[in-house]
Amino acid sequence: MAASAALHRPHRDDLAPRRRLLDRARDDRGTVTTEMVLVLPLLFTLVLVIAQVTVWAHATHMAQATASHALSATRVEGGTAQSGRSDAQQILDQLGHGLLRGTHINVTRDAESASVRVEGTATSVVPFLHLPVHAEAVGPLEKFHPADQATP
Repeated sequence: MAASAALHRPHRDDLAPRRRLLDRARDDRGTVTTEMVLVLPLLFTLVLVIAQVTVWAHATHMAQATASHALSATRVEGGTAQSGRSDAQQILDQLGHGLLRGTHINVTRDAESASVRVEGTATSVVPFLHLPVHAEAVGPLEKFHPADQATP
């Protein structure tokens, strides 16, 4: 009976190649490296895009603050489009040109209203991505009415 059991039981040398193949299949060495090669570029891209959106939002805020301030200088009684333009340029110089580049200021004033438009581009964090920035402020002109001619 021992002889028949020996015939049916695989010999130890026969199991060695199978065991090595199974061990290799279960071996997960190098998977972390592969995952990092795939995940890290996506993570870095996501961080850069978030930074770019933040820079764009701040540049838009700078343009809006400039337009609002220039509108205040343009719409006052005795104000001119030139005074609004110079005020806008002064504000941009004070804020710095780090985040808002290539600015163009357009100030108009007619008999009833004034408008200021500031355009430019946000500084690029993501290569080859240049997001446009624009802000506009519009309002009626301030007019002085003597107390006896005041409108209700």
